[in-house]
Amino acid sequence: MSSRKEQVQSITDAIRQVLIRDWDPIGVMDDPEWPRDEYDLYVGAIYGHLARGESAEFIAKYLCSVEDHRMGLGPVPVSARLSVAGALKALDVSLNG
Repeated sequence: MSSRKEQVQSITDAIRQVLIRDWDPIGVMDDPEWPRDEYDLYVGAIYGHLARGESAEFIAKYLCSVEDHRMGLGPVPVSARLSVAGALKALDVSLNG
């Protein structure tokens, strides 16, 4: 069995991959030279939302809020981020042991 630290790292890596693959609101992840940690600032909050069992709609609203208020990209409809939230909700964020 892996250590708690390894489990947390695995979960945060999985969240990062979803954000890179499915979210990428600034459209930089197609550039192989761009750092893969661009969205790491949001991984911890998303992890917390997932661990608390927040709904996909709640997580989609969080992503929209980040885009609008933190990135300054303007408002995004929640429906546009439900698929990303669904991919995040599909992750196993439980810590075993």
